[in-house]
Amino acid sequence: MKPLRFLAGLLALALTLGSATGATPPRERTRIDDGWRFALGHATDPAKDFDHGLRPFFFGKAGYGDGPAAADFEDRPWRRVDLPHDWAVELPFSERGSSQHGMKAVGRGFPENSVGWYRRELAVPASARGRRFVLEFDGVFRDSVVWVNGHYLHHEASGYSSFQVDITDYLNFGGRNVVAVRVDATTQEGWWYEGAGIYRHVWLTQTGPLHVAPWGSFASASVDGDRADVAVGTTVRNDGKEAESFTMEHELRDPAGRVVARAKLPVRQVQADASVDIAARLRVDAPKLWSLETPQRYTLTTYVRRAGQVVDRVDTPFGIRTIRFDADRGFFLNGRHVKLHGVNNHQDHAGLGVALPDGMHEARLKMLKAMGVNAIRSAHHPATPELLDACDRLGILVIDEHRMMGTAPQIRDELERMVRRDRNHPSVILWSVGNEEWAIENSEIGTRLAREMQAIVHRLDPTRPATLAVSSSGYAEGTSVGSEVIGFNYRAQHDIDAMHRRFPGRPLVVTEEGATHATRGIYLDDPAQVHVAAYDRRTGGDSTSSIEDAWRFNAERSYLAGMFVWTGFDYRGETTPFGWPAISSQFGMLDTTGAMKDSGYYLKAAWTAEPMVHLLPHWNWPGREGQAIEVRVYANTDEVELRLSGRSLGRKARKPYGHLQWSVPYEAGSLAALGYSGGQLVAQETVATTGDGQAVRLTADRMRLRAGSDEVTLVTVNIVDREGRAVPTAGQRVSFETSGPLRLIGMGNGDPGSHEADKPAELHRYAAATHWRHRGIAHAEDAAALMGDAAGAGWRDPFAWVPPDQQPADRAWNLVQADLPPAAETGARRVLFLGDVAPGTRFFLDGRALTPRREAGMLAVDIDSAAGAPATLTAVFPTPAGGTRALFDGAQGGRRWATLRTTTPAAPWQRSLFSGHAQLILQPGSEAGRATLRASGPGLEAASLAIEVF
Repeated sequence: MKPLRFLAGLLALALTLGSATGATPPRERTRIDDGWRFALGHATDPAKDFDHGLRPFFFGKAGYGDGPAAADFEDRPWRRVDLPHDWAVELPFSERGSSQHGMKAVGRGFPENSVGWYRRELAVPASARGRRFVLEFDGVFRDSVVWVNGHYLHHEASGYSSFQVDITDYLNFGGRNVVAVRVDATTQEGWWYEGAGIYRHVWLTQTGPLHVAPWGSFASASVDGDRADVAVGTTVRNDGKEAESFTMEHELRDPAGRVVARAKLPVRQVQADASVDIAARLRVDAPKLWSLETPQRYTLTTYVRRAGQVVDRVDTPFGIRTIRFDADRGFFLNGRHVKLHGVNNHQDHAGLGVALPDGMHEARLKMLKAMGVNAIRSAHHPATPELLDACDRLGILVIDEHRMMGTAPQIRDELERMVRRDRNHPSVILWSVGNEEWAIENSEIGTRLAREMQAIVHRLDPTRPATLAVSSSGYAEGTSVGSEVIGFNYRAQHDIDAMHRRFPGRPLVVTEEGATHATRGIYLDDPAQVHVAAYDRRTGGDSTSSIEDAWRFNAERSYLAGMFVWTGFDYRGETTPFGWPAISSQFGMLDTTGAMKDSGYYLKAAWTAEPMVHLLPHWNWPGREGQAIEVRVYANTDEVELRLSGRSLGRKARKPYGHLQWSVPYEAGSLAALGYSGGQLVAQETVATTGDGQAVRLTADRMRLRAGSDEVTLVTVNIVDREGRAVPTAGQRVSFETSGPLRLIGMGNGDPGSHEADKPAELHRYAAATHWRHRGIAHAEDAAALMGDAAGAGWRDPFAWVPPDQQPADRAWNLVQADLPPAAETGARRVLFLGDVAPGTRFFLDGRALTPRREAGMLAVDIDSAAGAPATLTAVFPTPAGGTRALFDGAQGGRRWATLRTTTPAAPWQRSLFSGHAQLILQPGSEAGRATLRASGPGLEAASLAIEVF
């Protein structure tokens, strides 16, 4: 929890919802990520899912949401979380887990871990009546249901589609409002780790009844010489009761913020509960083009006026640029040929799962850019909005991909939402409407669906082409035949040259290539440790290529727009070529932490111009003295010389798209690769035999972070020898702690077989007291007598105790009793929360008096009972007005009286290095100040790092 950030969020929300002293802005959009309550429910047992779905009429009458869907549900004992949140990454790995869930303890075999509940309050003042309020969810994985104030509002099956929920008609203006979201991650959509929870941002948007519709502004430019024409399409929505007349004005600002064009449109009318589309055009002289080198954007501001008053304002960032796919010459951006150096990516990152802070998206893209990447494919689902924003800022091209082929209403709706949401991003150059749809790839249905889906895309966005990624290309029928731009997954599965001859007018791109296996820093196969030697080679059978062969094939064919390597990063799940104990893929050019593998350096040599050489393997091989070691060098220089401890082993000329190789008998010392171009030494790299590890070294990619921001700093952890050289084989475990306004949010080491905790967190379980019973007594001291007879028959006499709503109200004092579930494990911490009780109520556990404290705004008491032993809770209180029946009405079966929270402590923040490397991810707190990260390990000199939070 970030206190100042939460307070700032509340202040922003209060401003959004209006004030008594000032006019309400025409439109406000506030991120509401902070201050959610979270608890795990249960996928198959309603009693463990907080009795959800058991109330009569819960899904048959409006406002009958039960369990956590009810507005008055007691959630104060729940854990407080900020979004984005992925609860799966906090779970342990399990041999019973599925590859699709990254071997995490979630899915069908773990119903107790597969449902999560989120709840949050919204305060909407009475003065806001008449406004429209919409919740916007960027992404929830998966099968989510949204309730507001006990009313069922929306079900979203997919975990990848952004969706919006108009909550206006269900709000208590001037009162309390509760948003509840139930998320069920039991089943998967993909075959990779997908996480669990509200893993993207949530927003609250407020407008007037007359407003620009969600994703209703679209700006696209055509460039002709030294001018550009900007076509603007705007959808205006009227949620009012009567038809409205309005005017519209567009204002265009260049990247420096200067107004360069305006357009005022005549009066238009829109009927009640209807929308109208309005077109406009603006001209820009000497436009500043968005490009890979200068990714600059314009901003279109749209004003909607009624009777001269601005009732809505929308800012739409976009880019002015041209794109063209040519069947013979590939891809062109702003008329300049660009070969696509692409990678496919899932969103998962070591230690974070899929819940990435905005700064992490940018950090990952910068890692890829350093390798020479200029394009990504969002495999295999629509990208997170913040990822596209970062691509716009950094100058990276995108294939934005839909989840599943089809034209059924739900699938079509998801496709249309993706296009409407993302069509203003200049980084997006291709829409992908499907991936490897094996059942229809070579059928007439495949052709038909491909063409129908592309037609849907073009009606919403006529400015970009569409593609399909296919694993087998048919000549007569199929998805490739129907594709506007044909996307090939793996050249070994196609005769691409023949397809170019067969479809000479179709642009072609290799949407997936490589699928090689390699473990960073490992140079001998070790199946027992699920490690694969990192020498580039074909490891996926006849259907794949080595990275070197793949790029050579692509580079030698000008008609191919480029290739997208499978994959940029390693990711959890899809553990080929191994099963358990492997927990992640090994396809990446970078490991799960973003540390570059050797094949990534090959691509860097091929894709970047700055002179470089990269030498592999490391040079720590004790026990292999005199044995031949395969040494490779990747370089973009003309020649490379190899030296062993200063002795030249020869100079070799580099062949196009190839690597250089030597067989070197091992001896301790140093191995150096020297790169020459034009006869001059322009680059070099040395690996050396190191000593034993002596100290921890911490290296941060940034030393200053803005307080309360989404920025992150990535800290590399190494072990160094006495001379300060990083030990490439180090594997010691290091412990970490922070102080000041800085918090650890994740850690990893890139080992595909590591089962250490990525994100240590307490695991909370919640249970209700059950079998509530009541007994009336005449005097308070009679309770004391019963307490003393706790072991006797009078304590649990079934004839003396009756259901709470059946006891006559003529007794002055009352005992209410319930059973608490036994402790399931030793070492867990149990806290009993007591709420909605009258002052002076006394509590007893198995006859022993309890002394509650205050926690989370409730009475709370620590429960110390042995594992497997049940306990009995008793409350003694005077009879309230209306009797005990009134006391229990709406008390959720007593859950509002007593909730037992069992907490499994978090694992310590510690991580073993793998091949000499580990990574920490840290995020600033809300307050400014100096923060410190400390690292220590047995037998190692400790290290510390100071980070400024400003």
